[in-house]
Amino acid sequence: MKGLLIYNVNAGKGHIARRVEDIVAIFREEGIELRPKLINFDVNPFEGDEEAEIAVICGGDGTINYVVNAMYDLGISPELGIIPAGTANDFANSLGMPRNILKAARQIAKGKTTKVDCGVVNGYRFVNVLSFGVLTTTSQRTTDKEKHIVGKLAYLRVGSRDLRTMHRIPLIIRINGEQFSTDAVMFLALNGKSAGHFTLAPSASVEDGMLDVLVMEYSKPVRVFWNMLRYLVGNKPSAVRYMRSKRIEILSEKHERTDVDGQRGPDFPMLVECDHNALKVRR
Repeated sequence: MKGLLIYNVNAGKGHIARRVEDIVAIFREEGIELRPKLINFDVNPFEGDEEAEIAVICGGDGTINYVVNAMYDLGISPELGIIPAGTANDFANSLGMPRNILKAARQIAKGKTTKVDCGVVNGYRFVNVLSFGVLTTTSQRTTDKEKHIVGKLAYLRVGSRDLRTMHRIPLIIRINGEQFSTDAVMFLALNGKSAGHFTLAPSASVEDGMLDVLVMEYSKPVRVFWNMLRYLVGNKPSAVRYMRSKRIEILSEKHERTDVDGQRGPDFPMLVECDHNALKVRR
């Protein structure tokens, strides 16, 4: 088997660049020849390598997102291997991948291929989460330098600004044959269990053909913060609506910045769907 080792040199505090040859050697022992390829977010990583049978991705959710969409742009479907090397690594966590780079490489090299879901919003793929509202676009506004120096604390620093500028987002949501209107402060559609390394949908699975949806109602900043804390510790505040669905339509009269796996997301209106068994993942 031949394929690519696609890595983001900025991910994981730069550790990946020093481990590339070790990773290649681990796969070679299992009869898999990987060609290292440094990712360029202005170029499709599969150009010239459309015949790759496997793509091992070293990076965070944003890197995985880019590679998956690039793959679909070319109409190819190689097996994927995920080596977590980002700050939160939510998708890798949902797959059960170890945090250690070389342990993850060995698990993939010796592993079996299974099929997992991904989300689709307005034709764009996401592996972990579509989100908008307070704290959800923090990753877009946190620099790689900040992530390298203080890791997840960088998200908290940048995200704390959101609580001071939070606002209501009028939504019309169509889900499971019903429609409702709400003034939200946060929305998430999760394929996996977590976002920003916070477990938000403990019962979610990347193999169940469903998306887990959270909508938090708008209120005063102190109450929003309190509702967040209550939800994170396992309570069920009435201000947080939790649903599961294969398809969600979202409309809003307001222009709102959205996020898919830490990258800039689409504008409203949005059609969000779960593409069941869309990705072949070796783990």
